[in-house]
Amino acid sequence: MGVFERYLSVWVASAIAIGVGLGVVFPPLFELIAKIEIAHVNIVVALFIWVMIYPMMVQVDFSTIKEVGKNPKGLILTLIINWLIKPFSMAALGWLFFEGLFADFVSPETAQEYIAGMILLGVAPCTAMVFVWSQLTKGDANYTLVQVSVNDIIMIFAFAPIAGLLLGVSDIHVPWFTLMLSVVLYVLLPLIAGVLTRKALNNSAQNEAAVQSFLEKIKPYSVVGLLATVVLLFGFQANTILAQPLNIVLIAIPLVLQTYGIFVIGYFIALKLKLKHNIAGPACLIGTSNFFELAVAVAISLFGLHSGAALATVVGVLVEVPVMLSLVAIVNKTTHWFKE
Repeated sequence: MGVFERYLSVWVASAIAIGVGLGVVFPPLFELIAKIEIAHVNIVVALFIWVMIYPMMVQVDFSTIKEVGKNPKGLILTLIINWLIKPFSMAALGWLFFEGLFADFVSPETAQEYIAGMILLGVAPCTAMVFVWSQLTKGDANYTLVQVSVNDIIMIFAFAPIAGLLLGVSDIHVPWFTLMLSVVLYVLLPLIAGVLTRKALNNSAQNEAAVQSFLEKIKPYSVVGLLATVVLLFGFQANTILAQPLNIVLIAIPLVLQTYGIFVIGYFIALKLKLKHNIAGPACLIGTSNFFELAVAVAISLFGLHSGAALATVVGVLVEVPVMLSLVAIVNKTTHWFKE
């Protein structure tokens, strides 16, 4: 395990603190960066997210999909959680808390934006951090590749329709062009770039070692992209975070409940399916975590950098790492529950 994976929570917490600090000290800088956009897509955010996602997409190997038939249960579990349960449970929690329990604490307009951000998180299954969670739980690396590959294909076609459906049900205006553009920009194009890179490396060296060597070289850039994105996002929201700490807590509560709740559902099903631990662990963590990079980017494109939706997805980043690390610990302490 590398230094990044071992101290992941430290790096992300440091990036959050730096982002908030810079946002308070240099607000004109972040205002300038916020204006650098094309078709409602912030170019700087897009660049950092691309730097972060691209190495992860190079790891995706569609040739592994043929192995699904040998052990389909883990993949089926992940797909059911990602596409049939999580988006709808997230939307339901958003409605429950911000149109019900927390209705007196935020305005109706703000509540709608928070719900929108939560929906975008729920519809974005994890891609980038999947490999970290799998490695931390000693998961089957090849099977994780299968899960990521299949999920990415489905995401190209399912993200926009499901997000549009749930946003529409919430009476939130859906700018379809921007939504589709975001899917192309943050899912389809990085995925194509990763596949073409992997193919070129395999053709040139005719072995997988070339891919692994390339990934080792570009992995630090992915880490830089992640931390830079976190700094930027929390810099944009610094004043809001400091001025409205209660709202951060209000958003975090349903997000934490969603994460633990989905994990419990997935882990229970994995036990009933009698999956091996090295498949059950990653399968549940993939279904639990979010592709927060995509959710943040789409929220910014649809609603703006300083919107409640963008803030909700940024709180998703804040919640994601510590909660997922606690679930990793649970997975690692329950290996005896599963067959070898």
